[in-house]
Amino acid sequence: MWWFQQGLSFLPVALVVWSAASFVFSYITAIVLHHVDPLVPYISDTGTIPPERCLFGIMLNISAFLGMATMYVRYKQVYALNPEKSKIIKLNKIGLTLGLMSCFGLCIIANFQKCILYYIHVVGACLTFGVGAIYMLVQTVLSYLMQPEVHSKDIFWIRLTVLLWCCSSIMSMFISSVVLYSGLYGTNLVQKLHWDPQEKGYTAHIISTVSEWSLAFSFLSFFLTYIRDFQKISLRAVVSLQGQTLYNTPQSFVTDEQALLIAGSI
Repeated sequence: MWWFQQGLSFLPVALVVWSAASFVFSYITAIVLHHVDPLVPYISDTGTIPPERCLFGIMLNISAFLGMATMYVRYKQVYALNPEKSKIIKLNKIGLTLGLMSCFGLCIIANFQKCILYYIHVVGACLTFGVGAIYMLVQTVLSYLMQPEVHSKDIFWIRLTVLLWCCSSIMSMFISSVVLYSGLYGTNLVQKLHWDPQEKGYTAHIISTVSEWSLAFSFLSFFLTYIRDFQKISLRAVVSLQGQTLYNTPQSFVTDEQALLIAGSI
């Protein structure tokens, strides 16, 4: 059995690989068609113009679904490992709620492009990255509370490191974006897809785009830390029938009919 076949470890693997592929494929398509500059464009800019917009949208929607599945499994695992610790249970529920909100934000990013509905796109980005960073914080705190009984200290330090990477990327992107869109370097920069290195504001633009790519891959790196944990868990659905047929038959009639069948067989 391969390592990704153990338990549900394929879920975080699929989430990371598929999400990274959605960024890379959209980037390559946009570059080949000369829709954006090759040097570190905004991720959203690579999904603004058809046909890459269609590819970007559908792949990110699937990423959002994989994200929800991964976060739900993580929620069930933490609950199963700590059924009597009220503090961990509360944090776990908060984490699941934040995670689902972050995935919803990813759907908004996928379906509302930056150059068309900018403010809605920004709301989606805030949900995805802002709320998503808080989700990472909650999961890091849970990792701290569960070590060393449930897992080693190493996984806590790894998640803490990735969280700090994420937060530094958010700060860098926020500051550079505020400077870039402050009006000092012109207006209508949201619609701008091509930049000249000699233009004013180019440095702030590059810092902002590099920070965005760094932020995206910090998120993916955090989910890579779930792989080993997910090798230790599996879920199954339990089927519970409410009747022997799919007809809307009164329960008393079904009971009498079963009694007659049993009597007849005797």
